[in-house]
Amino acid sequence: MATVRTYPWVRHFLGTPTGHVVHLRRGRVAHEGVGQAFWFRPTTSVLSEVPVDDQELPVFFHAATADHQDVTVQAGVTYRYVDPVVVSQRLDFAVDPHDGSTSATGRDQVTTIVGRLAQSHATDLLATMTLAESMTAGIARVRALLVEALPADPRLAATGIAVLGVQVLAVRPEKDVERALQTPAREHVQAEADRATYERRALAVERERTIAENELASEIELATRRERLVEQQGANARREAEEKAAAALVDTRSSVERSRLTSEAKAAQVREIGAAEAAAEQARMEVYARAGQETLRALALRDAARSLPSVQNLTVTPDLVSGVLGTLVGGATGAASARTER
Repeated sequence: MATVRTYPWVRHFLGTPTGHVVHLRRGRVAHEGVGQAFWFRPTTSVLSEVPVDDQELPVFFHAATADHQDVTVQAGVTYRYVDPVVVSQRLDFAVDPHDGSTSATGRDQVTTIVGRLAQSHATDLLATMTLAESMTAGIARVRALLVEALPADPRLAATGIAVLGVQVLAVRPEKDVERALQTPAREHVQAEADRATYERRALAVERERTIAENELASEIELATRRERLVEQQGANARREAEEKAAAALVDTRSSVERSRLTSEAKAAQVREIGAAEAAAEQARMEVYARAGQETLRALALRDAARSLPSVQNLTVTPDLVSGVLGTLVGGATGAASARTER
């Protein structure tokens, strides 16, 4: 929006970079252009400011198809004021000389003109198409028609308006019809989703079955190996027991043989010792038999003396001496008699 400063009997106008101002003084153009700054008298001047930037106009309207179905068209038109002087002469873009505000009447007029032109061309086209055709090819055909028809429209050209582009966003039927039309596609999508779910479940079941089979095969293999291990352990245990039994038998036989040999050696030794003792005893008896009574008595006394206690003091009395002498004399006499007898 332009800026207007008020002074006594005069005004100062300061334009904008996007507004083309047309200053008419007494019916003639005094100033014209973008970003203008000038002095004017409000009693003799008329100001108009036309925007020179691109304008966006949303268009929303209803149309009927060839099979009498109502559809809604949503589109957008981009346009520009290419001849601001002509626009200011054909449309109301007046600027208030007191505060610089621009009238909105011109914009409303352009909106009405462009919107009705777009609706007119699109309605004529959709009237030749069925609902199914409008759903499938309606957007492209309506856009192509508007792109061709709007820039070539003589009224827009005469007004100084150039259409730069057209966008058709949607061609939609009524909600109930649209829902009914969406049902087959929705059912198809749902069927595809169910099929994908079933396939995924089937694949999961197949994988689970494969895993179960692998686990079962592993268990069978482990059981088989465990059975072989048990058999091998049993065979090893039997072999070890047999080896131990054979070793024990050999040890027993060795012990028995060793005991027999020891017993025979001891028996032979005992026999030899007994024979030697018997021979020694026999020889001793023979010596005793050849020895005299005195000798035997002396030997007996010697053996008896070995078992008698030791005598520390001996008292010799006449009686003892007499007895001993008598014994010795008697013994000597007996021995002599014995030798005489021999």
